[in-house]
Amino acid sequence: MTASIKWSRIRLVLATLIFDVREGFVEITRHSLAVIGLAVVATALTFAARPGLQQSASETLMGWLQLRQTHQVQAQETPAALTAAERSTATPTQELNSEQLAVTHWLSRKYKISPEPLAALVSEAWSLGERSQISPTLILAIMAIESRFNPFASGSQGGMGLMQIEPDAHSSALSPFGGRLAAFDPLTNLRIGTRHLQALIQNASSLEDALQLYARDSGQTQDSLYVDKVLAEQKLLDNAGKGQKTALANRTNPL
Repeated sequence: MTASIKWSRIRLVLATLIFDVREGFVEITRHSLAVIGLAVVATALTFAARPGLQQSASETLMGWLQLRQTHQVQAQETPAALTAAERSTATPTQELNSEQLAVTHWLSRKYKISPEPLAALVSEAWSLGERSQISPTLILAIMAIESRFNPFASGSQGGMGLMQIEPDAHSSALSPFGGRLAAFDPLTNLRIGTRHLQALIQNASSLEDALQLYARDSGQTQDSLYVDKVLAEQKLLDNAGKGQKTALANRTNPL
């Protein structure tokens, strides 16, 4: 047998083998697609017969997709490990304007609290005041009377945190932030307390009445001088801020 004949036979065997493998793969794929198609049809028929099951499956799928999207966004926005400074509620005082800085230093001296944590609260109070049309010094005055700026304060009637919010009464507002323990987060407490104060002011006949209602909700019903204390504290804060603005104006426009 010559070499050319042997090579021809080898080529024929290889071609036959390749053809058989290809046909086998096509057959397996065809059967697999048929099985998948049958499964899809069966699932569709099941959903058509049981609409409630279809709704449940849709809700489960949407929940999974939303959770996955949330995790992806958090992974993009949140560093792998936050530093202690990044976890703390503190702001450099250099980021404050002159009025905010004066109020911060005044509160720091009176309540023996470092300026940087107070700066974060003062800055947030100004931001919330602008959005809610409530004086930021009133927000700070309520914090001063309610908790003396102690974010872990706990009242005898169940009030918690800086503005002594009652977790059960604000459970829906606290839920997105992790539940009742979020009341001890300074900024969360400040935002929910301000929102509650805003609602009271809108529904009350006067600011004094709104503050009385706030005192009731925070458990300060035994303090008959609560409103006077809050308003007196606010006046002191206003004077501290205005004094700084006046001093700057005098330096800028000397007589």
